[in-house]
Amino acid sequence: MKGSCACGTVGYEIDQVDMPIVHCHCVTCRKTHAASYVSTAGVLRKHFKWTQGIDALSVFESSPGKVRHFCSRCGSHLAAERSDSGVIIVRVATLDEDPGQRPAYHIWIEQDVAWLDGQGLPTYQQWPPDR
Repeated sequence: MKGSCACGTVGYEIDQVDMPIVHCHCVTCRKTHAASYVSTAGVLRKHFKWTQGIDALSVFESSPGKVRHFCSRCGSHLAAERSDSGVIIVRVATLDEDPGQRPAYHIWIEQDVAWLDGQGLPTYQQWPPDR
């Protein structure tokens, strides 16, 4: 499966998703993605490779030993990793195709914020009709 950043500069490939897809609500994920939560999945290092734009990758150490990889051109956060782990944490929304599984659960909800709760809100296929 291929994945990429918003501008298409950085690309990666994974052979498979090795761990469940989860929605993370931690403060760091919320702030680095500017979203109420981020969907992630673990991929074994042997199943992951950067395919293009490696020179455009930037890293941010969000906590001791954990780095987050993002495109320095568009800012898309693509993956994270700990140097002592055999797993790359892929941001599932950056995949360009269906990974073949659906989210299994939410994590770090103790850090959730009430002002971003979207349950019960109306939904629209695109813009609301009055827009």
